[in-house]
Amino acid sequence: MAALQKRGRHSGIVVLFILLGTLWEAGARTIRYSVLEELDKGSFVGNIANDLGLEPRELAEHGVRIVSRGRTQLFALNPQSGSLVTADRIDREELCAQTAPCLVSFNILIEDKLNLYLVEVEIVDINDNTPRFFREELEVKILENAVPSSRFPLMEVYDLDVGMNSLQGFKLSGNSHFSVDVCSEANRPKYPELVLERALDREGEAIYHLVLTAMDGGDPIRSGTAKILVIVLDVNDNAPVFTQPVYRVNVPENLPVGTPVLSVNATDQDEGVHAEVMYSFLRVTEKISKIFCLNVSTGEISTSANLDYEDSSFYELDVEARDRPGLLDRAKVLITILDVNDNVPEVVVTSGSRSVAESTPPGTVIALFQVYDRDSGLNGLVTCSISKSLPFELEKSVDNYYQLVTSTVLDREQVSLYNITITATDKGIPPLSTEMLIYLNVADINDNPPAFPQSSYSVYIPENNPRGASIFSVTAHDPDSHENAQVTYSLSEDTLHGASLSSYVSVNSDTGILYALHSFDYEQFRDLQLRVTAHDSGDPPLSSNVSLSIFILDQNDNTPEILYPAPPTDGSTGVELAPRSAEPGYLVTKVVAVDRDSGQNAWLSYRLLKASEPGLFAVGLHTGEVRTARALLDRDALKQSLVVAVQDHGQPPLSATVTLTVAVADSIPDILADLGSIRTPADPGDSDLTLYLVVAVAAVSCVFLAFVIVLLALRLRRWHASRLLQASGGGLMGVPASHFVGVDGVRAFLQTYSHEVSLTADSRESHVIFPQPNYADTLISQESCEKSERLLIQEDSGFCKEEDSLVQYNEQVFVDITSIIILIVTKYKHLMLYAYYNVFCNLCA
Repeated sequence: MAALQKRGRHSGIVVLFILLGTLWEAGARTIRYSVLEELDKGSFVGNIANDLGLEPRELAEHGVRIVSRGRTQLFALNPQSGSLVTADRIDREELCAQTAPCLVSFNILIEDKLNLYLVEVEIVDINDNTPRFFREELEVKILENAVPSSRFPLMEVYDLDVGMNSLQGFKLSGNSHFSVDVCSEANRPKYPELVLERALDREGEAIYHLVLTAMDGGDPIRSGTAKILVIVLDVNDNAPVFTQPVYRVNVPENLPVGTPVLSVNATDQDEGVHAEVMYSFLRVTEKISKIFCLNVSTGEISTSANLDYEDSSFYELDVEARDRPGLLDRAKVLITILDVNDNVPEVVVTSGSRSVAESTPPGTVIALFQVYDRDSGLNGLVTCSISKSLPFELEKSVDNYYQLVTSTVLDREQVSLYNITITATDKGIPPLSTEMLIYLNVADINDNPPAFPQSSYSVYIPENNPRGASIFSVTAHDPDSHENAQVTYSLSEDTLHGASLSSYVSVNSDTGILYALHSFDYEQFRDLQLRVTAHDSGDPPLSSNVSLSIFILDQNDNTPEILYPAPPTDGSTGVELAPRSAEPGYLVTKVVAVDRDSGQNAWLSYRLLKASEPGLFAVGLHTGEVRTARALLDRDALKQSLVVAVQDHGQPPLSATVTLTVAVADSIPDILADLGSIRTPADPGDSDLTLYLVVAVAAVSCVFLAFVIVLLALRLRRWHASRLLQASGGGLMGVPASHFVGVDGVRAFLQTYSHEVSLTADSRESHVIFPQPNYADTLISQESCEKSERLLIQEDSGFCKEEDSLVQYNEQVFVDITSIIILIVTKYKHLMLYAYYNVFCNLCA
């Protein structure tokens, strides 16, 4: 109830100070408020959000908080209203005692900007304390011969309030012999004194009962009372007197316990028991009584506990000297504690981060910390320093705050962790220092692309490698960390022979190992040009490329291929002509062979493996030329059979053989005559076979001739239609001449087959000989003929797309017939070729 009544009495004053007690000093970064003491918890102090230039909701977003040290937090921030409120009831007397004004200072920190604002709040006193006497009853003894106007000190009165709320005056109960007066000094407590107004007469009245009232100046006024018992004594006309009214002494704070500080001395001019003086502290708190002790007989003051300048630097003691009859005198003892450098500086980190990105620009604040030293003077002056080899520096802020900022751009790849030692040193003698270690991790950013040790690689792989085999490995190093250093590999998109390179080679995206997806063939391609790309996993990702050349090494995996003489498909053996008049060294024919391998694997050598007449013919080792080794004799057989071997120089070597039949005669009639002379008895079935063959040749010739005529008519019809389209402006160009089958094309077709005509030993009279000049020096590839036939058909099919479906159907029929005829012709070419040749020669003519 007392608290409620007190709040009710001062409600008007509270409202007045809330409305008028806020002061903002712009530009000084110092915010000042005033608030009444004893307000309820959560009472409004000031609109801190408005004074900081923020909205209430922005306090939490910017991390605004109160920073204070070594004191219970008296204020709090209300994030909803943006105001500064009391965190609990504030008792000004407990906080500041008699100090006026009572200022409480702390710092407001804006976390995200690391800005500090000094806030000072004045605690305004209210009249909540009643003046009190140290003793409620006091006995005062006065000599009966005391003269009027004599003054007698009374007990001290204290009022914890200040200003008008403190002690203002005294009132003594009605009495004609005494009055009360106040002895006050500037900034000193007020001591009431009892003033004798009239002479006393112990025999008339030996005891007086007085009531002393102490009053303050508050509204309403508070007062306290004490009872004074005045005893009139017989004459003891000399009171003890101190040698000096004020004693002053300076002692260091490290004074040992029990050391005398000083001695006070009071003398009494009386004799006997009236001159015996006893010393005592007039008023002493519990704290002082534990630190100092006074010898009641000698007046020596000594320490009873350790002194601490940081706890209290000044003590004021009141000493009283009293003789036995009760006369007394008072003196003051002022003890000043001298500071010694006994406290090391302290470093308190207010805010900071444990990690900073390596891209942070110079001047970025890493940490905010405060240094302080409980000592004073030079002992309390602190300087901070860090190693000059570090890329950081210290900047002085407000209220002994320092900022640790970057001085250069950091590079995590050079230093990823900094151990920053901050040394705080005071200026005492000897100086004391302390160190604080800050660990700072440099956070990685993706600023380094993966790097290959070389700009290009060359890999040599033998052909016919197994599919899926590892052929090479590339590795790229990324000096970044974590996902920024995770490297993945890929192949650039490119084609080889119309197919993607990824179909030939693949790369493991994690390890960089390359695998062959095909068994490479040196004869198909000899090298692969790849580009391997290494990507990291940063954001954004960085990459680098390296060129990879894969060279295929040849292996001896192809046997020599004999181009001439071409092996017949019907099992017969071609016949070469050698005149009997041939001299030694006469070129009969030439074996032509190739090897699809390269290098030493393609070096071919020829040798005569077998001959029906040894020593008659010789084969060139490197040329493959078959020449006569001696002159032909009459006894030499008409038919000579030779087996020629062609071998490469690979490891192991591969070889192929061809069988040659050489007819020894001067002319074709001679050959026929010789064949007739050596003819064996006729088989009865030979005449029937010859008849069947003649009929077959005639039938096939008729069908083929009809096919050629129809084909020519179809070509003429297309050519005529294209001319009509050109004339009508349809935009169609002329048909290329390659789309027509002319006489030259037919002749070329027959010429191709005519080169394969040869005399065989098994033909007897059913075969004809088509002589050719320089037969031995003519080299024709059967593969080239087949390629020409394919090209001819392709051109025809491409042109036919422009015609209607009926023409396409007819052409397909003709193509099928052509395929059948060519098959028959190929099968029986030895029998039919001569007849075809005569027909087409007449057609061309």
